[in-house]
Amino acid sequence: MAGRRPVVIVGGGVAGLSAALECAPQPVLLLSRGWGSVGSASMLAQGGIAAAMDPADSASAHACDTLAAGADHNNAAMVQQLVSAAPAAIAWLQSQGVIFDRQGGRLSLGREGGHGVARIVHAGGDRTGALVTEALLARVRDASHIAWREGVDVDGLLMSDGHAAGVRASDGAGRYEVIEAEAVLLATGGLGALFAHTTNPIGSCGAGLALAMAAGARVRDLEFVQFHPTALAVPGPTLPLITEALRGAGAVLRDDRGRALMRDQHALGDLAPRDVVARRVWQVQRGGPVWLDATALPAGWQEDFPTVMAVCLAHGIDPRTAPIPVTPAAHFHMGGVATDADGRTSVPGLYAVGEVACNGVHGANRLASNSLLEGVVYGRRVGRHLARSCRPAPEGGAGLLVERGAGLTGDGCARLRETMWNAAGPVRTGAMMAKAMAELDPLAAVGWEARVAHALLAAALDNPCSLGAHWRDDALVPAAARRQRYP
Repeated sequence: MAGRRPVVIVGGGVAGLSAALECAPQPVLLLSRGWGSVGSASMLAQGGIAAAMDPADSASAHACDTLAAGADHNNAAMVQQLVSAAPAAIAWLQSQGVIFDRQGGRLSLGREGGHGVARIVHAGGDRTGALVTEALLARVRDASHIAWREGVDVDGLLMSDGHAAGVRASDGAGRYEVIEAEAVLLATGGLGALFAHTTNPIGSCGAGLALAMAAGARVRDLEFVQFHPTALAVPGPTLPLITEALRGAGAVLRDDRGRALMRDQHALGDLAPRDVVARRVWQVQRGGPVWLDATALPAGWQEDFPTVMAVCLAHGIDPRTAPIPVTPAAHFHMGGVATDADGRTSVPGLYAVGEVACNGVHGANRLASNSLLEGVVYGRRVGRHLARSCRPAPEGGAGLLVERGAGLTGDGCARLRETMWNAAGPVRTGAMMAKAMAELDPLAAVGWEARVAHALLAAALDNPCSLGAHWRDDALVPAAARRQRYP
């Protein structure tokens, strides 16, 4: 890369890896906090990738399901881009070495919540995220235009004449380095770890969003946080996910008396959109445990769900003979740094893609298995855009360093997570959120995590209606009166 500044990509999940590969021949420096893709939410994704691959399915049907799940708050043009590009994304992943599950010579398609038909392409049963990430990681390591530095944290943006012109990174030993770049792409994931119960890695606490906010980038839809209805109810900061595909195979949610939770609650029953199911589980939990019952599934079902089987057995549960204890958990952030289709933010030279970004594709509630799809489709698109149009960042400017700021200590993080879970979980009220904002004021003065949480609460408090994953028991106006229409 001598003599030419790289595009700096921050984050080693599916979105960042896809963008890095498609950036060729533009030189890329990929920076990640973990080693390899350890610590990325992509590695934990179980369900698969949504794509209309069956002759009886269509991109328009996929779009309809995406819009319905998103409470019609989506950017319809972005949705159409996403679903139309889905089959090509599957083909591209296959060309990168991903081996998807097949049945009878054709791709095996599963069904998940919110989908009217089976359209979930998967690999290794419920190991899709890990296998896709590992395949892309191998390609990245072989790519001559990409350099990778692992175990580093990016905590500052270098600005030149109003343009993002680089980053400041630190390693585990506390050594800092300022790296100049032609452009900076944030692919840092979500913020689920701001909540006491999450399926996300503990490092998914909104670091990229905090950095973009510090630089003055516009944000959008921060109040919309998806809670997955079936995380394994065990102690720990990160709860193992029990994939929705298990309900697609016939598992049933039940209360402590064995009654089916979703009966008469929604036309799709256990496969209703995630916000609907998560709220139902949350409400029933107030009176006792909730269980996912897979005991009536056909013998051998565990061969298609090796991750679920392994994690249950590791916690002393045999799901073939006993129901699985489940709980809602923060899972995905539909909001984030506002971007266009090419990942451009309101700050010149600063781009964002994947969960940290918000281009409106998910609306108020993401449709199951559209997340890996988004990472691939828009990661590739941003990469191609940067390869085609990246221009050198301005030189000779002041070189202002915009810092994310200090983080919270362990006790502060614990207080923050409990506060967010109680006030901004699957069911919210204005009084609870206002109280939480006041409680977080002292933490926001000392830690960037609390500033991100404060911004989320402010957006939620400002939205007086219930819409998708933002559900207020004290909703003041009809959702239709508040729904944001995208261009």
